[in-house]
Amino acid sequence: MSQIKIIGAGLAGSEAAWQCAQRGLDVVLYEMRPVRSTLAHQTSDFAELVCSNSLKSDSENTAPWLLKEEMKRAGSLLLRIARECAVPAGHALAVDRVTFAAKVTEAISRETRITVLRDEVTRIDETDNQVTIIATGPLTSDALAQEIARLSLVTNESQDSTGQQNTSSPHLYFYDSISPIVESDSIDMSRVYMAARYGKGSADYINCPMNRDEYDRFYDGLLAAQSVEERDWEKLNYFESCLPIEEIARRGRDTLRFGPMKPVGLINPRTGRMPYAVVQLRQENLRADSYNLVGFQNHLKFGEQARVLRLIPGLENARFLRYGQIHRNTYINGPALLRDTLQMKAQPRILFAGQICGVEGYVESIATGLIAGVHASMLLRGETPIPPPRASAFGSLTNYVAHASSKGFQPANITFDLLPPLEEKIRDRKERHRLQCNLALNAFTQWIEMAKAAPANV
Repeated sequence: MSQIKIIGAGLAGSEAAWQCAQRGLDVVLYEMRPVRSTLAHQTSDFAELVCSNSLKSDSENTAPWLLKEEMKRAGSLLLRIARECAVPAGHALAVDRVTFAAKVTEAISRETRITVLRDEVTRIDETDNQVTIIATGPLTSDALAQEIARLSLVTNESQDSTGQQNTSSPHLYFYDSISPIVESDSIDMSRVYMAARYGKGSADYINCPMNRDEYDRFYDGLLAAQSVEERDWEKLNYFESCLPIEEIARRGRDTLRFGPMKPVGLINPRTGRMPYAVVQLRQENLRADSYNLVGFQNHLKFGEQARVLRLIPGLENARFLRYGQIHRNTYINGPALLRDTLQMKAQPRILFAGQICGVEGYVESIATGLIAGVHASMLLRGETPIPPPRASAFGSLTNYVAHASSKGFQPANITFDLLPPLEEKIRDRKERHRLQCNLALNAFTQWIEMAKAAPANV
């Protein structure tokens, strides 16, 4: 009996395994934890969220909503579980990360067509009858990263479309960060207020308001704080949309006030005015006994974090369950190595999914896992994978991964910038986005129904 081999039981790997099993195919799912752990993971559960607990906006006709709507129509297991584990987060979808990972682990483990092996994979099978999905995420082990480099060498050394030798590196990386988490009963609720920005959704965020003096004191303390020492072999290359707060602060005194500490749309009900700056805290779990500091990822020493973060009004006596951290995220140069079906150009029976393929974000990782599962199933049935339509959010993501410039390639979130523009120019942004979403959903629905239609015959 032919099987699909999936390496990594994170968000992408778990979704891919589920999609293959639902199509009547047998899967061997490898997960190296707890045999070998990482610097960021804390458990051995599948689909553990190591950074934020947010799956982005749920507001209708936004780009993250569109991607999730396509995932819903495709029968995403992880999206369904995320909604079952949702915690209050205004207009965003956020989850109790512990419950979420436990439920994903349970669902995958009880699926009879999925065999789970707790072991580190260091060698990729290149035989003609093996279909493999590599979904090891941004924390891929060094040994497997070297194996991926070996596999990608043929593609990397091939000539590009101009006839010139393509010498771009098959591996790139950036540094990602983790936000701190505090115990809720250590927050001084007399100094904070509940609100959602612009009143969108319910008032689920704790807001710590600052006047100018409080902000200046915090800003100066942040700049004076000691960072974790950079190792000799490290070259810090932060992902622009996930910069540590101290890096943002170094760009100017007001940069935090236009970034993670933006007060716009957060009127303080006690004063009736907008604060000078604000720190938002988002509920971390269903018990509401912990909150994470939104956008406050950092690379400071733990003692320095405690000192600086307690300068925030309401957090003077905060007890930290987890301090901010930084870790290296590995991803491949997708445009040099991948087709828009997520197959390797040089090894088409090997697919990549999740952050390692060149997307950024939880929802994007799940989506590429879903696509890889669909395409791997088609390969095992002897069919030719068909990429999702360019008009869809799925298709726009895979198009970016496969066709962006390979020079300076960086992972991307789903945005309307990735979607093709409408033929008719529409000035009203909301109406333009609504029409783009309608076109995307119509195109995607046809594609996924086609992908579901073929019976498993292996």
